[in-house]
Amino acid sequence: MEYMNTASTSAPPDSASAAQPRWLTDEEQRVWRSYIDATTLLEDYLDRQLQRDAGMPHVYYGLLVKLAESPRRRLRMTELAMYAKITRSRLSHAVARLEKNGWVRREDCPDDKRGQFAVLTDEGLEVLRETAPGHVEAVRQAMFDRLTPEQQKALGEIMRIVAEGLQPSEAGADLPWLR
Repeated sequence: MEYMNTASTSAPPDSASAAQPRWLTDEEQRVWRSYIDATTLLEDYLDRQLQRDAGMPHVYYGLLVKLAESPRRRLRMTELAMYAKITRSRLSHAVARLEKNGWVRREDCPDDKRGQFAVLTDEGLEVLRETAPGHVEAVRQAMFDRLTPEQQKALGEIMRIVAEGLQPSEAGADLPWLR
């Protein structure tokens, strides 16, 4: 959370105070906290639904979806980590759990001795097919049913802008999937 400045937040910083923090205005603070509350509650809601219906957290469901959408239901582990926006070690742990359930298997990469593929198994695809209807209903109830079509469009545009702005273009960026 952002800390509130004890000084007035309504005046824009002048050149003399440019080195000072750019504190959030009261309205920005309200928007920021609403965003944090909503995303935290939404992630918890979806995690609980998926744990109840399929015994997996939301991030694991996302991994299964991405594998199901990929050619031959397989992706290199580094690509899967990049899609999920998680560290390679967190992905490795997640894939180990999914392997234990029989939903994913690893295959060595023939042209890269250090590389591996994650492959969605038939059993994993079936779990995804069984789980998807309940999950999409939870997403609809939690988010889309609460918004007008105009609000949905605006939210999509806003989130795209934020995501694009946070996607560094330089090769040496400190991104989770490179750690």
